Amino acid sequence: MDRTPSFADTHVSLAHGNGGRRMRELIDAVFARALANAHLDTAADAVAVPLPLHQEVVVTTDSFTVQPIEFPGGNIGSLAVHGIVNDLAVCGARPLYLTLSVILEEGLEIALLRRVIGALAHAARASGVAVVAGDTKVVERGDCDGMYLAMTGIGARPRGTALGLERIRAGDRVLVSGTVGEHGAAVMLARHEFGLHGRLASDAASVLPHAQALMAEPGLRFMRDPTRGGLATVAHEIARGTGLSVHLSEDRIPVGDAVQSVCELLGFDPLYLACEGRLVAVVARESAEAALGRLHRLAPQAQLIGHIGAIGDGPGGVVLETALGGRRMLDELDDDPLPRIC
Repeated sequence: MDRTPSFADTHVSLAHGNGGRRMRELIDAVFARALANAHLDTAADAVAVPLPLHQEVVVTTDSFTVQPIEFPGGNIGSLAVHGIVNDLAVCGARPLYLTLSVILEEGLEIALLRRVIGALAHAARASGVAVVAGDTKVVERGDCDGMYLAMTGIGARPRGTALGLERIRAGDRVLVSGTVGEHGAAVMLARHEFGLHGRLASDAASVLPHAQALMAEPGLRFMRDPTRGGLATVAHEIARGTGLSVHLSEDRIPVGDAVQSVCELLGFDPLYLACEGRLVAVVARESAEAALGRLHRLAPQAQLIGHIGAIGDGPGGVVLETALGGRRMLDELDDDPLPRIC
């Protein structure tokens, strides 16, 4: 029998953040109902959760301000879960628990809030994580662009897991788990700022299965999800953190036709557009084919896209080896051409 109190409000008001009856009703009817799990207790200030024995705890936190709140392929709720889950996954951890902080703007439609929290709950369950604690605040109209989310994730991984920039060596290979730029391009189209329309959807999804598959490969050195700044920014992170050069092969980098068309029309480079459902991995040269095979079983569009150069091998930094046989440097991102992308 459903004992959730009736909730007839259609828009968020300041009273929904005052700690009183209407806030309790909002939390019970929207948040607790969608996110219900064995650990969530909306009447408690903190909760105790079990953690695996003989493993180390991994923690990450992020905030999400994407505009528009809903976009083809997802919304800010599912995006938040995937963002946190992916940050844990590429560190070699299995995500376990999430905490959620919500800032709502006065006047936000309750129907939109329900859709966001529903998508968030679905993404969490699909990723095997539970939202165990949260907080809700309401600000005056105009002080927040609809809704902001902040989320912390807790995961666990085997002690001694060795992943990091310090493990990368010259000759290592660079892989990506699928086509790049879909999230950035989809959100850009959803804003209707450029008079373009299309069916392009965000790639927002969990990369946990891909990360776990690669964790079984002894030659795995490093993983990262290419969110803000895209693939090129991850490549610069590798070059800067190792002192080595990163060589990417233009004709091997998977870019969908729709993303390529949008970028050509608007003058963007897909290598700098955000992905929200991809991972970049660096593996030892002798492990590259096996690692790619593991990815292919889950993501047929995964590709081996480059290698790590030795000191003195080329001009350093990030080098794009073009389809015509030339080379050009990929500059590090300076301005933000697409703010509020995640």
